[in-house]
Amino acid sequence: MYTKKIYTVLLIWFFAYAGKGQDSALGETADPGFQQAYDLAFEGRHASARQLLEGIVKEDPENIKARNLLASTYSWQGQYRLARQQFNVVTSRSRENADIWEAAIKNELYAKNNATALGLANKALFYLKRDTVAILRLRDIARQRLEQKAYTTEEGDGRGGDLSMGDQGADAANAEEERRPEMVAEAEKEPRNRLDFGNAVTVFDQRYDPMVYSSVSLKHQTKVGSLIPRINYSNRLGKNGLQYDLDLYPKFSKRFYAYLNYGYSNSSIYPKHKLGGDLYVNLPGAFEFSAGGRHILYDTNDVTVITNSLGHYRGNYYFSLRSYITPQPDKLTRFSGNLLVRKYLKDAENYFGINAGMGYSPELRQIISGEELLAETLLYVESQRLSLEYQFTGKNDRNSYRANIGATRQELAYAPGEFFYGISGGITYQVKF
Repeated sequence: MYTKKIYTVLLIWFFAYAGKGQDSALGETADPGFQQAYDLAFEGRHASARQLLEGIVKEDPENIKARNLLASTYSWQGQYRLARQQFNVVTSRSRENADIWEAAIKNELYAKNNATALGLANKALFYLKRDTVAILRLRDIARQRLEQKAYTTEEGDGRGGDLSMGDQGADAANAEEERRPEMVAEAEKEPRNRLDFGNAVTVFDQRYDPMVYSSVSLKHQTKVGSLIPRINYSNRLGKNGLQYDLDLYPKFSKRFYAYLNYGYSNSSIYPKHKLGGDLYVNLPGAFEFSAGGRHILYDTNDVTVITNSLGHYRGNYYFSLRSYITPQPDKLTRFSGNLLVRKYLKDAENYFGINAGMGYSPELRQIISGEELLAETLLYVESQRLSLEYQFTGKNDRNSYRANIGATRQELAYAPGEFFYGISGGITYQVKF
C-alpha cells in the first residue's frame, strides 16, 4: 500500500511538471481568455476573437500560442500583411514548431507571395531538422507556382534584337496551380491575356548616334502554351525599320516545354528572316536545362548559333547561365555567355535582377561604317555587357512595370583593339486582362 501511494504521488508530480514545462516552452500559462478567443475564432467571429487575443498579447508578449492564433485570424480574413508581422515574431521565437511554420507559409501562399512562401518553407526545414510532409507539400506548391509564373511571364525584353533572345530568364515547365487549402477556398484565376509596351534608348560615347527601340506585344495563354505576336520598331543610324515576331511556348508535360520563334522584316536594319528554338527540361533539385539554336538569314549571309542554358532556383533567387556557340566557315568557333541573377520579392512578377555577358555578341546589332553595313562583322567583335532591372506590380497586380539600365563595351568593327561605350535605359508597361 505504501509503495502504491508513492507511485501515485510520482505520477501526479510527473504530469503536473510536464504540463508546466509545455506551457513554459510556449511562453504561456493556462488562460481562460485564450480558450474563449479560440472558441470565438473557430465559430467565425474573428473580430471578437482578435480583440481578446490582442489584449492577451499586449499583456504577455511571449504568449506564442495567442500570437499564433491572432496571426491566423488576420490571414483568414485576407489581412496577409498584418498576419505576416505576427508570424514573423512567432517563428523567430518558436523555431521548432512545425504547425506554426505551416500556418506562416500558407499565409504567403494565400497572398500569392510564392517566392516568400518558398523561402519560408526552406527556412522551416532547416530549423525543424527533419522533413515534414506538410512543409514539403507547401514548398512544392510555392515552387510550382514560381515556375509557372516564370514560364509565362519572362518571354523577352521587348527591344526587338536581331536574335530576339527573349528566353533569358524563362525557366521551368508547366506546373498545376493548387487550390487554396482550408478556410480560403476561392480559386486563383490568372488573366489569359497580357499587353506589353516597351521603349528603350542607347547612347554612345563616340561615332554612333542614339538608337531607339520600341515594341508592342500581346501574350495569349492557350491550353498548349502561350502565344506572343510582337511588332518591333527601331531607329538606328538614321534609318527606321519594323520587324514582325512570333513566339510560342508549347507545353508537352510537367517536365518538358519548348520555345519557338520566327521573325520577318523587310528593313535593312533587321535580318530578313530569323528562326529560333529551345527545348527545356526540369531536373531534380530545382534545376532546369535547355538546348537549341538560332538561324538568321540576311541578304548576303546566313548565321547559325547553338545555345544552351542551365537554370536553378535557390530560395528567393533564380540563376541562369546561357552560352552561345557560333561556328564559322574559317573553323574559328565563336563563344559568348550570359549570366542572369534575380531576387524575387513577394512573387515572380516583383524582382530585382542583374544580367552580365561577355564574348562575341549574339545580338548582331547592325552598325554602319560609311556606306558599308557591318551586321555580319559584329559576330567577330568582342563585347562586354552589364544591365540591372527592376520589375514591380501595381496595386491590383494587373499592371506591372519593368525598368532597366545597362552599359556595353564593344570593339570597333573597323578598328580592332579599340572600343566604344554605350549606355542604355528602358521601361516596359504590362497590363493583364
